[in-house]
Amino acid sequence: MQHRFLGHSGLQVSEIAYGNWITHGGQVEDDAAVACVRRALDLGVTTFDTADVYAGTRAESVLGRALDGVRREGIELCTKVFFPTGPGPNDRGLSRKHLMESIDASLRRLGTDHVDLYQAHRYDHQTPLEETMVAFADIVRSGRAHYIGVSEWTAAQLREAKALADELRVPFVSNQPQYSALWRVIESEVVPASVELGISQIVWSPLAQGVLTGKYRPGAAPPEGSRATSEAGGGFVQRWLRDEVLERVERLAPVAAEAGLTMAQLAVAWVLQNDNVAAAIVGATRPEQLEDSVAASGVRLEPEVMAAIDEALGPVVQADPSITARNSPPLRP
Repeated sequence: MQHRFLGHSGLQVSEIAYGNWITHGGQVEDDAAVACVRRALDLGVTTFDTADVYAGTRAESVLGRALDGVRREGIELCTKVFFPTGPGPNDRGLSRKHLMESIDASLRRLGTDHVDLYQAHRYDHQTPLEETMVAFADIVRSGRAHYIGVSEWTAAQLREAKALADELRVPFVSNQPQYSALWRVIESEVVPASVELGISQIVWSPLAQGVLTGKYRPGAAPPEGSRATSEAGGGFVQRWLRDEVLERVERLAPVAAEAGLTMAQLAVAWVLQNDNVAAAIVGATRPEQLEDSVAASGVRLEPEVMAAIDEALGPVVQADPSITARNSPPLRP
């Protein structure tokens, strides 16, 4: 397993990070979730990502139990805050009240006294950014988080937040966007701004919800037990289940074979070719699934392989800069 520095900080994360969105507390039983985490550790994964909203807060609890007994200094634990975790008007967003209460709740569920990276899960249009950044700074100074990051913020939002973080002397080091060979919207604005600001990407869905593994075939029903048949994750994968997309993805099979890789390894290795990407988040419902993804760490794709991927995918690639960030609608009228 290779490691990369996160932004311009001294913190290193594993190139493959383990994420438990959808799976823990929802798609798989707790015992299977623990087995997946333990296999990830065996394979050299040290970075684990979750969020308070996943599975209605249950995902954090499952991850905490799975990591119980693991040397805390040997892992990088990341969680996120923004989406509703309760019925009240203050149980959401990035207000000081919600941040202070949420970090304590996350730490209780995770069974630790600190997280390595605390991330704003989306941008909050109703809370002054200065209020949010001061609260983040206080959380860092209290020792409850070592670094801060965000998820799916635009280039302009990153610039504004980084300026405040620098004034407050708080280490703002990462953005967590969706990124894959099929979804490249961060390349036009977010990545260049992040390089300038000293911020890395920790990307989610490098396999495009499993589509880039080749498991979904044009004209065929999704395999039973796949994410497309899951109540929790089915909605996210549907946009890729068009024959036009799946036919293009099938063209990647000989490209992967020629490179000596599985399609999953090719997809994960592709996102890691971007020097601004510090880690690719992968999940699993079975421990053996991780072995495939982890093998992509340290792989360098030749320029002709990268060109062949672009040629195979062609116009199905999404690269519209107008939707660089998937910001949520207002939380309150």
